[in-house]
Amino acid sequence: MRESDLKIAFTGPESSGKTTLANWVAESFALKLSPEYAREYLEIHETYTQETLDIMAQVQFDRNHSANVCDTEMLVFAVWSMERYGNVSPLIQKLLCQQTIQYYFLCSPDIPWEYDPLRENPHDREQLFEKYQVLLAKYHFKYTILKGSLKERKSLLSARIDELKKR
Repeated sequence: MRESDLKIAFTGPESSGKTTLANWVAESFALKLSPEYAREYLEIHETYTQETLDIMAQVQFDRNHSANVCDTEMLVFAVWSMERYGNVSPLIQKLLCQQTIQYYFLCSPDIPWEYDPLRENPHDREQLFEKYQVLLAKYHFKYTILKGSLKERKSLLSARIDELKKR
């Protein structure tokens, strides 16, 4: 597989390294990045509803379509929706099933949580991490857990991407 055909995503609880690693992979392998749209949205709008969460999910889904590296994806929106509203909207469920990501990197919350005014869950990251694992298994998505130091994560990422390119 050529690098330009590669489509990977980073998923997991907040403050677990998704953005740092997505940016590093995109830069290191010269791949097109789809940044996290919810951050853009929430920097402008103080609050959100299930309806606006759906809008954020749709924009992210559309942006991810043309990218090789997705900073976030529909599993994040599914877990977010479950946590905030007690259910996953039909739109997010549909988009989750329509995702065409080849491989997922699940970021472990084994690094310190960093304050950010847009973050909501400093104390339940391990519980959220387990929800991601359950969803990845439920949808039979192929994934690798990234844990440890940034250096360890980058090393594992490089090795796994090299394997994916050989397929």
